[in-house]
Amino acid sequence: MRIFKFLLSLALTLIIVYALNTPSTATGEFLPAIGKLINPFTGFWQNAEHTGKPKKDNNQLDTKATVKVIYDDRFIPHIFAQNDRDAMYMQGYLLAKHRLWQMDFSTRAASGRLSEILGKRTLEYDRQKLRKGMLFAAKNALKEWEKDEKHFELLEAYAAGANAYIKALQPKDYPIEFKLLGYEPEEWTPLKTAIFIKSMAESLCARENDLEATNALKVLGKETFDFLFPEHFEGESPIIPPSVKYDFQTKIKKEKIQLPIGSIDYPLLPKQHPHNGSNNWAVTASKTANGNPILCGDPHLNLSLPSIWFEMQIHTPEYNVYGVTLPGMPGIIIGFNEHIAWSMTNVAHDVMDWYTIKWADASKQTYIIDGQDKKVNEVIEKIKVRGGETVVDTVKYTEWGPIVYTSNKDGYEDMALRWIAHDVVSLGEVAVFSKLNKAKNYDDYVDALEAYIAPAQNFAFASKDDDIALRVNGFLPIKRSQQGRFVQDGSQSKNAWQGFIPKSQIPAVKNPPRGFVASANQRSTTPNYPYYYNAANFEEYRGRILNRELSKMENITIQDMMDLQNSNYDLKAEEALPMLLWQLRTDILTEEEEKYLTTLKLWDYNYERGERAAVLFSIWYKKFYELTWDEIYAIKVPTLFPKSRRTINLLEEDPKHKFFDVLKTERVETAMEVVTLAFKLMVKEARKLQDKEGELLDWGTYKSSTIRHLARLEPFSRNIYSNGTYSALNAHSKTHGPSWKMIVEFGEEVNAWVTYPGGTSGNPGSPYYDNFIENWNEGKYYKARFFKNASDLKDKVMRIQAF
Repeated sequence: MRIFKFLLSLALTLIIVYALNTPSTATGEFLPAIGKLINPFTGFWQNAEHTGKPKKDNNQLDTKATVKVIYDDRFIPHIFAQNDRDAMYMQGYLLAKHRLWQMDFSTRAASGRLSEILGKRTLEYDRQKLRKGMLFAAKNALKEWEKDEKHFELLEAYAAGANAYIKALQPKDYPIEFKLLGYEPEEWTPLKTAIFIKSMAESLCARENDLEATNALKVLGKETFDFLFPEHFEGESPIIPPSVKYDFQTKIKKEKIQLPIGSIDYPLLPKQHPHNGSNNWAVTASKTANGNPILCGDPHLNLSLPSIWFEMQIHTPEYNVYGVTLPGMPGIIIGFNEHIAWSMTNVAHDVMDWYTIKWADASKQTYIIDGQDKKVNEVIEKIKVRGGETVVDTVKYTEWGPIVYTSNKDGYEDMALRWIAHDVVSLGEVAVFSKLNKAKNYDDYVDALEAYIAPAQNFAFASKDDDIALRVNGFLPIKRSQQGRFVQDGSQSKNAWQGFIPKSQIPAVKNPPRGFVASANQRSTTPNYPYYYNAANFEEYRGRILNRELSKMENITIQDMMDLQNSNYDLKAEEALPMLLWQLRTDILTEEEEKYLTTLKLWDYNYERGERAAVLFSIWYKKFYELTWDEIYAIKVPTLFPKSRRTINLLEEDPKHKFFDVLKTERVETAMEVVTLAFKLMVKEARKLQDKEGELLDWGTYKSSTIRHLARLEPFSRNIYSNGTYSALNAHSKTHGPSWKMIVEFGEEVNAWVTYPGGTSGNPGSPYYDNFIENWNEGKYYKARFFKNASDLKDKVMRIQAF
């Protein structure tokens, strides 16, 4: 009996061990083996890190000369190399060491490979990435990059450094996400860098609303469409000052585009978040208290953990640069050296257009352009599905680009995608930032940006020479008026872009008389710019308030710049709230409603986290917007919605306009009835937003901001009680906001103040995973440790490691 019990216990133990260490697909979804995760020798226990000095690294690295890595008191690495190749090698090594899973996951997501690790739940996501041509674009870019031997060698060195770390890893040392998801790291390649760059293009220059605009034009008619969706508003404050003159001639074809006449009921592809944007500016020495030029920048992106940015310094005998990089990209992307500083904001021009395809045969192997048959190029894409079979998808490429939308329904046309990210030049983004890192003056800055393609960025610049400048930089397509606003006929070559705006004619300004340059994703120029361009969404408020504040400022200090970056003042509220109060019928308000009205009247338009009026205004405006544009919400196909400025201007200029009539009522309403009804609906909703003491929730609680882990793992995410809103300079919404803040002053020495919501480490078990979040959220900055050389250490160092 004793032997039987022993054998039974052994059998059960073996079954449990097998179950714990065997992945499961019983639910139809892949589930990793939990036994490996909880193994005390190789599982998550090994990912816990202690505070104090980082561990010594004993790996043998393939550098040509000795390289020193210094971690300062904030755990920021500083690379001191004897040559550029070793610097990039060590950068790749350090990024893999601290952010390996982030590098792996982000490139898998961009290239349509998530199903390999997550199973069938991400199959449609992967299919969309491949049909959009993400991998196609990256492979094309890589072929061109290889022709630039000098800079491609740096890219290979970066990959070699990353792989030196990966190859030295033991399973117990894998980042915890690999253990949770049950897969292993793989080799890093230059192709993955190309994929990552294309993922940034998708995030920042894949904004379009061609389908929605086409449908709106069909349903509303041209007159109403033009009224609701003007391309310009009075009082715009563009990036390039109106004082800039354009003394060149263009050769744009003048014939008008043919406006579409049909509607399109395709489900929309996932859209990039509308709050991805940024602020940057530079002020000349004459406007500052210390007589030094200052540059400021804060890119607004999806806030994630690990942080999208990695802070570091790279020093060689040729250059000394500090700032942030993106895990997977060589060099410093936003930063400064001993001579210049630069920062970027998104340009927002529409560089993604849709074309209908006219097929020449039922098999859809041949299509027609200008009456001529053209063969499609078929690319077979294989999607490996963990726990399932490999899925094969055929993507058809045309002269426009890949066919993304397909349908077998009568009256539906397949549509191809023309996107700037598919274009390549031999001198790629890697070379651009390599040259920018080494730039010493304005001419070097312009030269470095010459071959920059996408995503187009507003590059703000300041130098020790007291030059300031800003270039709307990238490959900007030459379009006819209205071209790209709507879905276009792909059977006619005349609907193609006419090339790209010459770099000598892109919007740019150097040392303007007003003493500053600035951008916040608003329109690039005044309407007198000779080239037409459009956008899915130019920012309406931050650019105007930024230019307004900088115009007033003199004797500027670093603290002034910090206060401006952290400003919670909302120009939208400044313009909208007085108009709403003007139309509100106060004679029919209850005592409770009058209390809320008083709160709103006393508000100073700042979205402070403890503010309750901000909650009331946000709800009131949303209810008013929905009631005003109920006719638009009633449209059954994807469509455009009027911008806030159109809405507020209509309220101010024509409060009896027909659009204020509410569809579901028999009477004809004016703005006054709509504003009052929206106010009462606001009060009704506010009653549901009270704490235990009966007080209305404040803005920080109502907004409920979060910094989410890349894999949406809640224990690795952080909830934030924060100030700001998307239309304030501190554009911190629920999940998006300032991902890096930098202020650089050029005096006798270069000084910089920085902060960002994260930390150096990508390991949730590390004290350096999220240690900067609290100061960042409080608007506090760190003084950057910009060492002149490896011996300039003083007492601000945690560890020095020589390789």
